[in-house]
Amino acid sequence: MPFETIEYSLDAGVARLVLNRPDNLNSFNVAMHEEIRQAMDELEAAEEVRVLLLAARGRAFCAGQDLSDRSVAPGDEVPNLGESLELRYNPLIRRLRALPVPVVCAVNGVAAGAGANLALACDIVLAARSAKFVQVFCNIGLVPDSGGTWHLPRLVGHARATALAMLGDKVSAEQAESWGMIWRAVDDNALDDEAEALVKHFAQQPTRGLANIKRALRASWVNSLDQQLDLERDLQRDCGQTADYREGVTAFMEKRKPVFSGR
Repeated sequence: MPFETIEYSLDAGVARLVLNRPDNLNSFNVAMHEEIRQAMDELEAAEEVRVLLLAARGRAFCAGQDLSDRSVAPGDEVPNLGESLELRYNPLIRRLRALPVPVVCAVNGVAAGAGANLALACDIVLAARSAKFVQVFCNIGLVPDSGGTWHLPRLVGHARATALAMLGDKVSAEQAESWGMIWRAVDDNALDDEAEALVKHFAQQPTRGLANIKRALRASWVNSLDQQLDLERDLQRDCGQTADYREGVTAFMEKRKPVFSGR
């Protein structure tokens, strides 16, 4: 079905979800949340998906919540921001994190508020050198949401996360790379090509193995060493039963490039 606030496509194992409200800096409104939900439904139902690329049109990646979509004028009913998170933002972050395929994000401009934290929820983030990440919540009396208070300390450490959340300073793409907030900063004119090369690479890799890598790394934050060793055992057992593992070993023995099916 046609979308108005996003673009969604699936080709050769690569799903592409592109935010498309450039005149509003791709800020979230209810309509965009609903269309992203529909696209995620399609994505999750498509067995051929092997990687997701999240990107955006225009001069910004995402400016967070579209504040014009919420009325806080005197006399108006106070909006229930917790309900907005519970119904829209939190399900999106959970779905992105749970996808059993790599999620690549290409940040092409400012990523602010929920837009920044949407990017940080992805597996691998590329950013144009002109891009900026900013936790703007403190400027309007709010706390970072959409997983910001969870991802930031794990990516950049407690001290930096605290300062970024309480000061609202902008972080350049190159600084984000050096801090470990993102994978790589690239030249602006190279962002699209770099992102495409990366997702096309993942579309030819052993998808089940990559999904289990994601599971293992994320579980390591809460597991003891013994628990993590047990999880590695279980995931390795699972991977060893896949067609891709058999193809990988066969290709190695035959000294050829493997042709993975994602199964």
